[in-house]
Amino acid sequence: MQMCLADNKTPELWKGFMIRREEIRNNIGTDLYSMQVYDPSFDFNNFNPRAVFTKWAAAEVSDFNNTPAGMEAYTLTGGLYAVFIYRGDAGTAAKFFGYIFGTWLPASEYVLDNRPHFEILGEKYKNKDPGSEEEVWIPVKKKG
Repeated sequence: MQMCLADNKTPELWKGFMIRREEIRNNIGTDLYSMQVYDPSFDFNNFNPRAVFTKWAAAEVSDFNNTPAGMEAYTLTGGLYAVFIYRGDAGTAAKFFGYIFGTWLPASEYVLDNRPHFEILGEKYKNKDPGSEEEVWIPVKKKG
C-alpha cells in the first residue's frame, strides 16, 4: 500500500492482511514482516511527512506457487543490514528512528543502501504495548 507518514495507512494495511492471513498456506515460521520500499529519491536527511513510500504487510513463504488472489509476492534482495531492537509501542518510534538516521548512521562506517527496510514482528511483538519488541533491519553499505 502506498502511504506517507502524514497519511499513515499502516493500521488499514495490517487489518486487511490479518483477516486474510490464514489463506497463506506455505508459511515459514510465524513471524510477520512490516516492510517499507522507498524510491531512490526518498530523502532520509530532510524529514518530509508527505514523502510517499510503499509499505507491505508480509509473511515468509517457501514458494510463490499458491499466492492468494489479491496478494502479491515479493522477493527480498539480500545484502548487509544494520539490525536494531526496538522496545515500546509505535508512539515512541520517532525518537528511535531519529537516533538511527540522525546519530548512529552518520557516525558509522555505513551509508543507507537502496533496498527495502523491514521489521520482524516475532513472538515478543505485542501491538500497541509498551513491552512490545521487534527487530528493525536497515539496509546499509560501506562508505566510499
